[in-house]
Amino acid sequence: MQRRHFIQAAGLAATTFAVPTLRAQSWPSGPIRIVVGFPPGGGADALARVVGQKLGDLWKQPVVIENKAGASGTLAAEYVAQQASDGTTLLLTTINSHALAPAVLPKLRYHPERDFVPVALLGLTPNLLIAGAMQPAKTVQEVVALCKAQPGKVTFGSAGPGTAQHFALELFKLRAKVDALHVPYKGSGPLLTDLVGGQIQYSFETMTAATPHVKSGRVIAVAQTRAKRVTAYPNVPTMQEQGFAGFETFNWYGISGPGKLPAPIAAKMNKDINAVLTLADVREKFEAFGVEDGGGSSEKFAELVRSEIAKWAKVAKEANVRVDG
Repeated sequence: MQRRHFIQAAGLAATTFAVPTLRAQSWPSGPIRIVVGFPPGGGADALARVVGQKLGDLWKQPVVIENKAGASGTLAAEYVAQQASDGTTLLLTTINSHALAPAVLPKLRYHPERDFVPVALLGLTPNLLIAGAMQPAKTVQEVVALCKAQPGKVTFGSAGPGTAQHFALELFKLRAKVDALHVPYKGSGPLLTDLVGGQIQYSFETMTAATPHVKSGRVIAVAQTRAKRVTAYPNVPTMQEQGFAGFETFNWYGISGPGKLPAPIAAKMNKDINAVLTLADVREKFEAFGVEDGGGSSEKFAELVRSEIAKWAKVAKEANVRVDG
C-alpha cells in the first residue's frame, strides 16, 4: 500500500513539473499583444514595433502593438497587470511606469515588482535636450541664459507629468538654478509636433523619439544626458561636458509580463528577444535611435528596475518633483 501511494505521489509530482514545460513548448498558440503606454510616434512605440515584427516572424503568430496612452504610461501598466498571465499580453515597460511613477504617485494601483515579471531589457538611451529649429538659444549655456532672462516663461515639453522628460527638466532647473515652464503632453508624438511647429521651445526628449526629427533638421540636438556619448550622436556633447557635473538621466525599455507569468514561458521569451536583438537590421535601427546595452538575463532587467526605483525616489525628494493624482 505504501509503495502504491509513493508511486502515485511520484507520478503526480512528475505531472506537476511537466505542465509548465509543456505549456512553454506549446506557447505561443495565438496572437500576442505588446501594450505601449504612449501614442504612436514616440520612442516606446517605435521600439515595440521593431521588436514586435521580428518576434512575430520568429513565433509565427501575429504580434500586435496596442497603444493605451495616458497617465505617463501608468494606464497601460495597470491594464497589463490585470491581464491573464498566459503570455498573450505583454507590456513595453519603461522608466515612466516602473520607476518614475512610483516615486511620485503613492496611490498607484500596481506594484512595479510584485505585479510584473521582467522578461528582457531592450536597451538604454539618453534624453536629448532638443530645440525647435527657429529657437535662438542652441547651447546649454544659451538655454540657461534665456531661462534666467525670462524666468518661468521658457517652455519645455514632456510626454506627461512624472515622465523621464519631466524629471530631466526638474533636475536641470535644480542644477542650473533657473525657472522654466513645464508643458506636459500625452506622449512624445504630440510633443514633437508642437516643438517642430514652435508652440513650445525645448524638451529633454527621449533620443528614440527625437532622432527622426533631428536627422531631418526640424529640431536641433543641444545635448545628450548619459555620462558618455552614444554611437549615434558622436558630435553632440553631454550635459556633463557642458558644465553639469554628475547630470545623468537615461530612459530604458524592456518587455514584462503580468506577475504570474510562468517561468518557462518567460525564459523562452527572454531567449527569443535576445536572439532578435542580435539581428543586424534590429541593431542598426536601435543604434540609430541611440539605444544601447540591451539584452541579457531577466535577472539583469530585474536588477535595473530595482535600482531605478531607489534612484528616482531619492531624486523626486531632492528635486521636489510633484505630480497631481
